[in-house]
Amino acid sequence: MVPYAEEQFTEEEADVLRRYVTSLDSPVFALVNLPEVVKGALFARYSRSPKSLRRLFLDEFVDDLDVRGDAEIDATVGLRRAEALYDRMFGEYGDDSVAQLGGVHLACEQSSNLLTKVLERGRLMAYLEQSTRYIGYDSRLGSGHYRYYRDPDVLASPLGARYVGDMDRMFDTYAELLPTMTAWLARRFPRRPDEAEIPHRRAVRAKALDALRGLLPAGSLSNVGIYGSGQSYEQLLLRMRAHPLPEARRYAELMVVELRKVIPSFLSRLDRPDRGGTWVSYLEETGRRTADVVARLWPDDGVPGTTVVPGALQDRPGFDSPRASGTAAPSGPWPGSPGVELVDWDPDGETAVLAAICYPHSSLPESEITRRVARLGEAERNALMRAYVGDRVNRRHRPGRAFERTSYRFDVVCDYGAFRDLQRHRMLTIEWQPLGPHLGAEVPALVEEAGLGGAYQQSLDRSGELYQALVGPWPDQAAYAVAFGYRIRFSLQMNAREAMHLIELRSSREGHPAYRTVAQEMHDLIARQAGHRTIAAAMRFVDHDDHGLERLQSEQRVAERRGVQGV
Repeated sequence: MVPYAEEQFTEEEADVLRRYVTSLDSPVFALVNLPEVVKGALFARYSRSPKSLRRLFLDEFVDDLDVRGDAEIDATVGLRRAEALYDRMFGEYGDDSVAQLGGVHLACEQSSNLLTKVLERGRLMAYLEQSTRYIGYDSRLGSGHYRYYRDPDVLASPLGARYVGDMDRMFDTYAELLPTMTAWLARRFPRRPDEAEIPHRRAVRAKALDALRGLLPAGSLSNVGIYGSGQSYEQLLLRMRAHPLPEARRYAELMVVELRKVIPSFLSRLDRPDRGGTWVSYLEETGRRTADVVARLWPDDGVPGTTVVPGALQDRPGFDSPRASGTAAPSGPWPGSPGVELVDWDPDGETAVLAAICYPHSSLPESEITRRVARLGEAERNALMRAYVGDRVNRRHRPGRAFERTSYRFDVVCDYGAFRDLQRHRMLTIEWQPLGPHLGAEVPALVEEAGLGGAYQQSLDRSGELYQALVGPWPDQAAYAVAFGYRIRFSLQMNAREAMHLIELRSSREGHPAYRTVAQEMHDLIARQAGHRTIAAAMRFVDHDDHGLERLQSEQRVAERRGVQGV
């Protein structure tokens, strides 16, 4: 049983789609026979549309294309391009680099938010995910079901009816609160005379979705667009086949079917016992062994399956910053308190960065450059950093690789909704702990102000109670029930260059308040605790201000561009 809602197309629509997608009925399919710019634009629109990719293509793209020349193409039967050459390269030479040269745009639809984190794990792929910040989850699929994953094993168990009933009620609460929250925000942030109506309405809607997304469970369905090379897909599929979540393993097989229609030779090693089979076994075995050792070392760790009293994890002691040294103090945030802890850094990191700045402009060995930089006065160090960073006009103007000479490791506790956005940064090292309700959740202040706190908390409690019922028989699937508002603990390790990118982007005024707080705290810790004030000062586009309608300026810019272009 594969729990996906199949789309319906007319004969005429199906005739067009067969030329450009590898499947009409699977939630996974590849895009073919389209210009790269069209595929890119289609994926870009995909992330902020409630439509499936096939429906989006039919409704918004196909009329702008000349499809007459493709009438005889049927992509659904698969492609066999350059098979002999690829087979020879793999078989005779074992040249893995060949698999880096063929890329595929793959649509992955109706995947749970647990699965999206698995899909987006690889560094060398590009992703666009349907956003809970722009798309409401108050509507149902064509099947009449709310948009959450229905695990076949759970549904077939004695807990199946309760799972569906509790999840439906969680979505009912979201759907009932959304119009009330939107109307309240429209009164709370009334439109000024200089603000256009449509951008203001969209900004209000976005803020309402932000305020209530903590109600959505991790089982909520999403659409993900992926672009990657054959080699990247091979690695992704190996990880998915070894993953403990049954959904990930089932979905991997759907992906294999579609990818083999486009790049079959690149995936030829997946099913070979001495290659793919051995690698999957290795991943499964090392994962089990590591978990067993940790369980023996700390048998009272309690994750997953920690006993939780729903609604009782709201008020906890504040976050105490660790002492300023190269390693954080043993005591960090209380396990349930939201906060950011800087746990590892190089006290001499700024000196290392300044030495790296000087290195390509000198003939001295690095050790001597470092010694000389260490003797510089504050004014000289600042002047050197200012020269390297330059006059940054916007956050995309980032300094060079000298900033990769030092790094920071953060331990973060924040809600799962914010984690989902931070996890997508691939040029860093991120690890996360199992998702459950044991770190607690909070009712957003705006929701309380709107008088909706009681209903919001009841839905959180239902989420926590459903998790507790599921976690015994279904320890991996239980996380589907956990609302985005519950917290998760994860670590982020990144060099200063990536830190600049993440912190400036995620603190921008358009960002969700939950991850803006994380980014702002990271910036403070780099300056205050690590003592890297010059590096922190170079991050000039970090926004520490509070904003009302975060998306208003962005929506106004969009409206202005459309007005100029006559769209």
